[in-house]
Amino acid sequence: MPPRSRLGAGETSTSTLSANNPSDDICPVCKSNRYLNPNLEFLINPECYHKMCSTCVDRIFTSGPASCPVPYCGKTLRKKGFHKAFFADLTVEREVDIRKRVGAIFNRRQDEFETLLDWNNYLEEVEGLIFDLVEGTRDEKVKAEEKLRAYKEGNRGEIEENRKAGLEEADIARRREKAEKEAARQRRLAAYREEEEEKADAQRTKRDVLDRLATSNEDANKIAQHAQKVILKKTSARRNLTDAQANSNGSVLDSGLTINVRGLKKKEAPIIEKPYDPFGGVDLTPSHYTLQKDYDNEWLGNAKNDIRHMAGGYSIEEYYARTMFEAFSGLGVFIEDEKAPEKTAASSTIGTAAAVQAAGGIVSLEDKMELDDVF
Repeated sequence: MPPRSRLGAGETSTSTLSANNPSDDICPVCKSNRYLNPNLEFLINPECYHKMCSTCVDRIFTSGPASCPVPYCGKTLRKKGFHKAFFADLTVEREVDIRKRVGAIFNRRQDEFETLLDWNNYLEEVEGLIFDLVEGTRDEKVKAEEKLRAYKEGNRGEIEENRKAGLEEADIARRREKAEKEAARQRRLAAYREEEEEKADAQRTKRDVLDRLATSNEDANKIAQHAQKVILKKTSARRNLTDAQANSNGSVLDSGLTINVRGLKKKEAPIIEKPYDPFGGVDLTPSHYTLQKDYDNEWLGNAKNDIRHMAGGYSIEEYYARTMFEAFSGLGVFIEDEKAPEKTAASSTIGTAAAVQAAGGIVSLEDKMELDDVF
């Protein structure tokens, strides 16, 4: 949906004008100034978004609900509704609160819709409702509030189910994030312990080497090589043990996060796409013989070692396949099924010869032989 704006070409948003307004540091009720009181804290209420200091809130609304003290407002406010503004621009703060309120009611999920178009239409409808609540006229805001109330009353059960599903997903995400942080911390500790153990092993090996060099008559190079092999063996064993422990901890954490979330689609394993078959699944394996990789034949003895038969694109195996196919191709032909076309061809040839004789022509011996040879 294209963005809509109710500002004229030469108009300026009120939020832009109030961004650098000095009155933002003055309480509209008690006129306290942040310049005189640096600890002054301003609070707002989503009912009217009129800013006032925390002292006025405690003084006016501690005993119970009361009307907003800002002139020409008069809305009933409660102390529990006041909170500190997150954004400096109260227009943005108001839009964020409206989006939270609408999102808590229109909380359907994409998997509830049959098509992507239906899901996008639903999102566009929600955005239109939010726009009417934020930037609409008085009548548009009243209609939007009525639509919001009617939808909440008519879909109370589904709204509650989606709210619980969202809370469960958020809880799973928090637990998974916590588990990942714990796993990262364990890996750091394991790496630190491994580094300390490697240093200690290096120190012990160094002392052992010095002792052996001082007390034995062995070759110094052999002693050093043996010490290096021992260090590498210990390091490899230690790393394998650390990897095994990390994998076991990861599996335990993953098993603890397995929670059935209601309303989610079941995950199906992706179907492995088979390679393209140009023959459409037809089995071309010969049924009357088994093709071998090599044949002992005197006619092929010279061809196997001939350099001309080793050129690119030529294959002796392809020659074997073609020869065997031609040799056994006649086994699939049945004479009984081939007799009818033969008789038809012969009769057509005889008819042609008879027509020539009837026309008075003389058929030579060569012509007669060509007529008799139906092939």
